[in-house]
Amino acid sequence: MTYFLDGGKQNTLLNEKLMLSFERDPVMKTIDQNDLSLAEIRERTMQKVARMATYLASEPVSHFKARMNILTLFDPAAWTRFGVHIGLFFGALQGQSTPEQFSHWVSKGAITMNGMAGCFAMTELGHGSNVAGLETTATYDEASEEFIIHTPTVTATKWWIGGAAQTCTHAAVYANLIVKGKSYGPKTFIVQLRDPKTFQLMPGVVCGDIGAKMGRHGIDNGWIQFTHVRIPRSHMLMKHAKVKADGTVIQPPLQQLAYGALIGGRVSMIFDSANISKKALTIAIRYAAVRRQFGSKPGQPETKLLDYVIHQHRLIPMLARAFAMHFTGIEVTAMYDTLMQRMDTLGPKDKDLDDVLNSLKELHGTSAGLKAFCTWNALDTIDQCRQSLGGHGYSAYAGLASLYSDFAVQCTWEGDNTILTLQAGRYLISCFREAKAGVKQAGGVAYLNNVDKLLNARCVGKTPEEVCRLDVIAEAYQVVAANVVKKAGEDFEANVKRGLKEDEAYEECSQARLYAAKIHSYGYLFHRFKDGLQKAPEALKPVLQKLCLLYGLHHIVELSGAFLQYEFFNPRQIDWIRAHVSSLCRAIRKDAVPLTDAFNYSDFIINSPLGRYDGNVYESYFNLVQTAHKPAQVPEYFGRLTQPFLNRKASQEESLELEDD
Repeated sequence: MTYFLDGGKQNTLLNEKLMLSFERDPVMKTIDQNDLSLAEIRERTMQKVARMATYLASEPVSHFKARMNILTLFDPAAWTRFGVHIGLFFGALQGQSTPEQFSHWVSKGAITMNGMAGCFAMTELGHGSNVAGLETTATYDEASEEFIIHTPTVTATKWWIGGAAQTCTHAAVYANLIVKGKSYGPKTFIVQLRDPKTFQLMPGVVCGDIGAKMGRHGIDNGWIQFTHVRIPRSHMLMKHAKVKADGTVIQPPLQQLAYGALIGGRVSMIFDSANISKKALTIAIRYAAVRRQFGSKPGQPETKLLDYVIHQHRLIPMLARAFAMHFTGIEVTAMYDTLMQRMDTLGPKDKDLDDVLNSLKELHGTSAGLKAFCTWNALDTIDQCRQSLGGHGYSAYAGLASLYSDFAVQCTWEGDNTILTLQAGRYLISCFREAKAGVKQAGGVAYLNNVDKLLNARCVGKTPEEVCRLDVIAEAYQVVAANVVKKAGEDFEANVKRGLKEDEAYEECSQARLYAAKIHSYGYLFHRFKDGLQKAPEALKPVLQKLCLLYGLHHIVELSGAFLQYEFFNPRQIDWIRAHVSSLCRAIRKDAVPLTDAFNYSDFIINSPLGRYDGNVYESYFNLVQTAHKPAQVPEYFGRLTQPFLNRKASQEESLELEDD
């Protein structure tokens, strides 16, 4: 199973090698991270950034990518602090600079952080998801052939910028291009923030730390203000839009291609959601297989948590969901990689242009909805796993509290989840209207080609066995998705007919768009899981089929209102499905621990005494706490606070009077 999930034995061996190298490197330790001060966390994280830079310079790209995928599992703050440079700053150079510009910045140390460290300055205090509304300006001065970068208002302050407070010397700044008094929208400019040798701020640049955060404390998120900072014309990244020396602005013929690379972050978060869910479930399921609570027979051992039906219902459907996200991540990542390869060589007159643009549209809409859907699900999984540990789940040493606080940001960065879900809903409405006009739809929205047929489809199964089948479940999700997308599309068209402008019409049907996107996403994950199942080795298909059935049926029960509303299932069939969910949970219970073992996360990566591979949870937990906190001593403040409090003279009001019977 591990080889299949990893994409082959060689990948598994590489992952194991990388995990061991992290575990044996004292710089990478995390076991004491819950007891460090903020300054100590920041310093250690910077040490990890430096170590990752050495790996980047010495390892093949494929190995380094695998290393980064492991790093995010046990130290997401270090992953982010390093990833801000290599993923966002360097990614902006790769995706938006000309070949000459790219060579220039590489020669300055942009790849290995030797001579420069970059950050990604897009978000502002007053604007996040609405990139078009960014207020920072880049005004072109023809006389000097320079851009003047300026922060005109407090809301234009760059905010939440990872690395800005203590790490970065340069920034990829998104600013509104202004030439000869005309605004051309946000473009990307490379602006130096600090002198790499002295770390002093450059003239006109002010940076600060934004302070305490919910999680990822090792990242030095900061704010930046620019006061008429001048940069050379060549520091505007001009792969797409260009500004000539005389102020002539050349807009790209295919402006939408400029944003193709930005989809990559959303795509990666689908896989990240699956992997983080796997980690949380490994802790919760292993603990549930060890922890005993109450018992049905006097004198017999107490019952393991995982043997309780209700505990199986708490955890095992989420295990199925993690597998569904895994297979979805594989497919969407492959779609993204293929599209990026095609876009790298695409020209305005390319015969494949329309096909590539359609693929870009599909991937943009799909990745927006799935990024939101999967990160929401992963965050829910972490918290449900934490609660399943009982009181111990509230301990920082259990590993789930920090996992939650570190992961929560994924629901708002790279696009607020609600906004992204609405974008996905807008895409679905667009696809519905195109299909209605006779334009054939492909990929994950191909079911919209058959809306009229699906609207009248019903489950004809007369027995539980005829109902609880993969092909029936697949049709069920298509039927419900077709109905809710049609409803959203008709709501939009009704709004247009009564005179609303297009954006206003979309806003009026926001709730319908949101609902349509969520239902579509549930089905999308099921279909990708079903596709992945078909590619599995025969020996693995039985357990994977149970998991796939469980994912599909569990969410049908959770969303039974929609399946009953559109009459694909009747109430009796829903009862059969609910009963089969319980049967699947019981059947998968015996495989639950081996399935988490198949994720192949070492104890170092899990970093929780309650999720240890050997099951020695109590002794490990006690020893960890004892190491971090010596047996209780008289606190330093005892004489100053506790002693006077305990020995104060009782006032009359504090006297306790007892009534005689």
